[in-house]
Amino acid sequence: MKRTWKYLLLIVVLLLAACTSDSDVEPEGSSEARDAEAPAGGDLALGLPSDAISMDPHGSNDIPSEQVRAVIYEPLVAQDENLDIYGKLAEDWEQIDDNTWRFNLREGVTFHDGSTFNAEAVKANLERLQDPAKASPRLFLLEMIEEINIVDDYTVEIVTEYPFSPLLAHLAHGAGKMISKELIDEDYQNALDTAGENMSVEEYYELRDAGGEAFEEVANAISGDVGTLIETQPSGTGYMQFDSRNPGADTTVVKYDDYWGEPANLDSAQFKVINETGSRIAELETGAAHFISDIQSANLERIENTPDVSLARTESVAIDFIGFNTSKEPFNDKRVRQAITHAFDKETVAEGVYNGSGADAVAALAPGVLGYDENLEGLEYDMDKAQELLEEAGYADGFDLTMMVNDDNAERMDIAVILQESLAELNINVNIEQVEWGAYMEATGNGEHDMYMLGWSNATGDPDNGIAPLFHSDYVGADGNRAFFENDDLDALLDQGRRETDENARAEIYKQAQEILVEEAPAIFVRHSELLNAQHDSFTGMDVDSYNIWNFRESGIR
Repeated sequence: MKRTWKYLLLIVVLLLAACTSDSDVEPEGSSEARDAEAPAGGDLALGLPSDAISMDPHGSNDIPSEQVRAVIYEPLVAQDENLDIYGKLAEDWEQIDDNTWRFNLREGVTFHDGSTFNAEAVKANLERLQDPAKASPRLFLLEMIEEINIVDDYTVEIVTEYPFSPLLAHLAHGAGKMISKELIDEDYQNALDTAGENMSVEEYYELRDAGGEAFEEVANAISGDVGTLIETQPSGTGYMQFDSRNPGADTTVVKYDDYWGEPANLDSAQFKVINETGSRIAELETGAAHFISDIQSANLERIENTPDVSLARTESVAIDFIGFNTSKEPFNDKRVRQAITHAFDKETVAEGVYNGSGADAVAALAPGVLGYDENLEGLEYDMDKAQELLEEAGYADGFDLTMMVNDDNAERMDIAVILQESLAELNINVNIEQVEWGAYMEATGNGEHDMYMLGWSNATGDPDNGIAPLFHSDYVGADGNRAFFENDDLDALLDQGRRETDENARAEIYKQAQEILVEEAPAIFVRHSELLNAQHDSFTGMDVDSYNIWNFRESGIR
């Protein structure tokens, strides 16, 4: 966990990335000493505001799902706290040419179903991600991969369609995590049988390699069933393995004794869905939960004043934003989008809703991400300018709109109310619609909204993933661009940025891209969020990364 540990006797300060409060200082003797006291075993209880949508790493692109999947599956490479790449299921790698990367895989790794991890498993996973029958919402992260070539059992080459600078960062994303090949094969066969397709999975793979209309017909026929088995019996190589799931209530994982690295200390972990923030905190206070996610800033003082409970603050590279459905009138007019942006009082939101947590955002990229521009000027709060722009656009008398927010996030509801009150001064009537998380993602993906609010974790730490999924026209809809924003100049810059290998040139490209985002205003960029979690002091050793993905392999409960 990125915190500041102050040792009073040694007078040494260890700064790990994201400390912003004296509340992060541990009392004397509570750090390493307490870890040493934690006995082996134990059952961890974690409280989350939203349920996982899918157990399939290719099945959804949301944080609640990834928080569960991160302990079940592993990628070829991963990122450390500085966003530097290190080996996971790949021991080492090299770039052969601009488009070709060779990975030497870790030997002696088994999936939870007992099958072997090898080059065939890597090929099966990456081809499945790109299979239209799966229609993965995470395809955009690795769609540039053109070939996956097996060199030998533990060597694989990945060839991209064009030079793609952030390939390693994208492989470290959840989209690059590995499912058992045996399970993938069984799942495809199940889908073929269910759809009444009279062929073996091997024949299906041959048909897929050949492509053409015959393959498209079969892919369409089985698309609704691909992934069914993986949802109910997921099998990865992680330090925990799937045990059970009650959708909407909880998911339980248990220790994987045959893990290739040091096995987990804990016996099990239960991810409990506790929608209401106060209820999550109450579970923590009573010891019914050991760690909870997203306490929201209004509860900072409560956590800090509660005995046996500690606050866990982590800086992120994420963005909180309010998006417009730019495919609908009047939001297809940038003057209307600019006007509403000018009517948004960030200072009131920063202090009144977020209680000073996080950092002001001008565009999509956070400080520390390549291409971030501290000199970029945004659209400031200015009600007179907002009125002027509305008059220019022909909406001096205002209009009605519906803003969707997910019903498990009180902060977003508060922000919607603040915007509602501000826009009322411009004769814009805002109807706020609260929607359950899964339905919310579906509705906004289908374009059923006028405005919406979301966060984006930029879970590769690269500027390409920080902007393209949200605003490139290739990803309109459920793939990420819920603003339904299409801009040729932005697309061209983003396409250029992912191909550029010179870091300075890339940085300039993304600075220009952000200038377009400010001018076109497809979204109101609210803030770069700070991750606010909390834990009971009986629980030690949790690591929280910049994307709010958790690692508790070394954790213990005393």
